[in-house]
Amino acid sequence: MTRRLLLLVVIALLACGSASSARESAPRLQDRHPCLGFPAFACSTLAVPLDHAGRSSGALRLAVAAGTNKDAPKGVLLLIAGGPGQPGVPLLPRISKILGAEQGRYRIVVYDQRGTGAGALNCTALQSAMGTSDLFPPPAGAVQACARQLGNRRQFFGTDDVVADMESLRRALGVERWTLDGISYGSFVGERYALAHPDRVNKLVLDSVVPHVGQTDLGVVEFRAAARVLRSVCGDGSCAADLAAVVRKQHDGPQLLDALTFDSIADPTYLTIFNVPTLLRDARQGSLAGLTQFLSIVRGYESAAAAVLDQGLHASALCADWRYPWGSSAAPLAGREASVTRAVVRLSIKSLYPFDRATAANTGFVRQCLPWAPTAATPSAAGRITVPTLLVNGDHDLSTPLEWAQQELKLTTKGKLVVVPGAGHSTQSRASSDVGRAAVARFLLR
Repeated sequence: MTRRLLLLVVIALLACGSASSARESAPRLQDRHPCLGFPAFACSTLAVPLDHAGRSSGALRLAVAAGTNKDAPKGVLLLIAGGPGQPGVPLLPRISKILGAEQGRYRIVVYDQRGTGAGALNCTALQSAMGTSDLFPPPAGAVQACARQLGNRRQFFGTDDVVADMESLRRALGVERWTLDGISYGSFVGERYALAHPDRVNKLVLDSVVPHVGQTDLGVVEFRAAARVLRSVCGDGSCAADLAAVVRKQHDGPQLLDALTFDSIADPTYLTIFNVPTLLRDARQGSLAGLTQFLSIVRGYESAAAAVLDQGLHASALCADWRYPWGSSAAPLAGREASVTRAVVRLSIKSLYPFDRATAANTGFVRQCLPWAPTAATPSAAGRITVPTLLVNGDHDLSTPLEWAQQELKLTTKGKLVVVPGAGHSTQSRASSDVGRAAVARFLLR
């Protein structure tokens, strides 16, 4: 045998060995069994490394629920839950609300992201302080205690880790490409995945959109959205003016913003559960009882266990993913507060209306990450999304305001935005109107 022929044989054997090794090491869904109460779905677990880079040991087991119709004509549709901190498998009872005819054409898959559900990180004090809220400011001590509890593990719960888990899930499902439908933070995850793996995505649905750039403006967009929505509710500028007057007098902007945001999820009319215009008008005139009760009731509704929305994961992901006045989560603690003060002072009073500088500096979005111990940051995401993308947003949503969806639309090359009039957060699962769901169905079924 000539040297050349021998070399070709060796190369072929190595290639076979590599292929065999790859097959053996491919991720697998384990412990497969029928999902209790949902016979059309099989439940299983996916083992993923704590550190996909392999520098730290440890593994995580993620719960997965996948439709049993493996031969679905349009392939796999992955529903991505929000938060960050919400598990995906509990979406099973709501799938028939979120999706219509798509269920018969796609194999629907949901899963619990790392740090959620049975794998929740469970920071007791932080969970008690924030519940399901993004915006209620937690005590610094609760944030610091959570960071200490998680230790070095906290660096492994950013969205880049979630994207790597999704790649493992795709491989375990045995599909080359799939379609993604992300709601709220799930839209952010979908965007980051589509940027990292555009060749793996057929279509992308973004419902209640979070821009993929991850750069905070200290609430300026959200404040402007609150004024816009309140004007829409009242038909004039009185509601926004009443809110501005209450904020100036009571200095409770962060809690008011949190409550109004909650109401945009629970009752985007702002009239049915609570008559918000009346509460604001009465408070401006000195009668605070109704508004005080509103704030108290909202705090009660936001109370939730980590299995519902884990605040340890919420902090780990947001603080690593986003950029703040102090820079990234890797920045030293010293100087962070001063950087917030400088950034807030640069904001004009007009740009903050109907809130104020104190609100900008003290929302939970800032106060959860400001005392978070220095941690390796998630790499920034640049570029534009090149896959076919449908963006859907309610125009009364304050959790992920319409302005965010408009920003993200500019960062897509094949995007279309559908606005659902009068809808709040999560148009597919919560909106009384079918505008959003119908748009999603047309997009996914064509």
